[in-house]
Amino acid sequence: MSGRTGEPMLTPAPVRDAEPVLAVADLRVSFRSLEVLRGLDLRVHAGECLAVVGPSGAGKSVLARSLLGLAGEGGAPARVAAATLRIAGRDLRGARERDWRRVRGRHVGLVLQDALGSLDPLRTVHAEVAETLHTSGRPAARGSAPVGERVRDALARAGLPEPDVVARQRPGALSGGMRQRALIASAIVAEPPLLVLDEPTTALDATVAADVLALLGRLRDAGTALLLVTHDLGAVARIADRVVVLADGRAVEEGPTARVLTEPHHAVTRGLLAALPRGPKPPPAPVIGTDVLLAGHGLRRTYPLPGRGPRGARTAVDGVAVTVRRGEALGIVGESGSGKSTLTRLLLAAERPDEGTVELDRAPWSDLPEARRRARRARIRLVPQDVLASMDPRRDVRRILRDAGASNPVALLARVHLGPEVADRMPRSLSGGQRQRVAIARALAADPELLVLDEPVSALDVAVQAGILDLLREVQDAGTALVLVSHDLAVVRRLCDRVLVLSEGRVVEEGAVETVWAQPRSEVTRALLAAASPVGGRGGR
Repeated sequence: MSGRTGEPMLTPAPVRDAEPVLAVADLRVSFRSLEVLRGLDLRVHAGECLAVVGPSGAGKSVLARSLLGLAGEGGAPARVAAATLRIAGRDLRGARERDWRRVRGRHVGLVLQDALGSLDPLRTVHAEVAETLHTSGRPAARGSAPVGERVRDALARAGLPEPDVVARQRPGALSGGMRQRALIASAIVAEPPLLVLDEPTTALDATVAADVLALLGRLRDAGTALLLVTHDLGAVARIADRVVVLADGRAVEEGPTARVLTEPHHAVTRGLLAALPRGPKPPPAPVIGTDVLLAGHGLRRTYPLPGRGPRGARTAVDGVAVTVRRGEALGIVGESGSGKSTLTRLLLAAERPDEGTVELDRAPWSDLPEARRRARRARIRLVPQDVLASMDPRRDVRRILRDAGASNPVALLARVHLGPEVADRMPRSLSGGQRQRVAIARALAADPELLVLDEPVSALDVAVQAGILDLLREVQDAGTALVLVSHDLAVVRRLCDRVLVLSEGRVVEEGAVETVWAQPRSEVTRALLAAASPVGGRGGR
């Protein structure tokens, strides 16, 4: 089984038990009068990975939540009905919340795509992971091993460096990718027979994603049943035995992974494969000015580490210099925890650097008090990685866009490929991809000179992703500069003119995108490209 070379994993045929770990027949889920899942049938056996893919809004996330009795979560009541709904031999049709609490963690684990919204910001990572053991009734499932040891082991298996340190930290001190791995640790710590994974590699760089998929592959080979809900067809190629393609709440295609990805039968499947980002940025070349719009000089930012005393600190950004010219698209890539998100906050003046300065249009930016920066804030806007946490849950999309300065919210939604009906929806009732597009619309509302995008298409299926990349290209062609922070190398190659590679807070490589792709000098860059996903490739080769 391959995990890091970018080649598809050759997965052994799973041993079929007489009783599947997950058995679903005629599953229907409705929100008021809207039927989101329409008669879905699924079966997953021990030692098997079933991938569920489809366009944004197809019902993938609703399916994942329904399998844990959480379909009604998110502000909208749900009606769930099924001819069969069995997990690990338990009939869960008509199950009450008390019944579901006995099942979650112990018999089925869940990893959601919204890591920040899933983790309590006031609790340590240890407390979050340990809670699964206590609520599942399995604090002593490994005999005499103490809870703390099992938490650290789960964090390490999920790919988190220094698990002892991470266990004492709170989610806000972690990068997006580290938070996602903490969620995976929480799901696997009690060793349930079924794992439901909703976009588990969304926020992870290529090398860490390969490691996480290798971990999931080992869990599968040890007998765990996996239901992988994703838009990442590369992850599907690496680990899934079978694939189900959803569209409008129905299964439109199902079959072995190799056949579905190489000989798709349905138009939806063919469309998803055709939309994968491949190759270099298409012509014509954008008009890039000579004036520097945003510049960072000698930026350094450190954070205290819990339990390490007054001298214990982690350097997230260490002596970074960066420039963005008018009309330019700059990509910032690197492994999870390399400092990408911290650098983003410094460029936005959301945090003040410990050393160095940031200038906007050759004038002070980071050194100014916020009261003097406020009038210039509209010139630089952010599309955050954790979209849901950045939106007021009490306001509908129309109000959110108006608050951001949009005079015509419906027209703005159309620019990001959303229909007018979305304007009256609440953020939590939208799919992950829909919320991401609303965040892009909100950032465009003030017509900024510079758009900073932190993983802007990480939650989107490839078809919608292609449309968003086309939109961002139009935004750049109109003169707006872009800073794209992303783990998806194919997206960076498709959109950006220059790329900056970070590792452990330092710039290890910088240059024109095609030059870096063709002749990477840094071992970090070579590792990221080598771990690119096998279908289309995160590297876009």
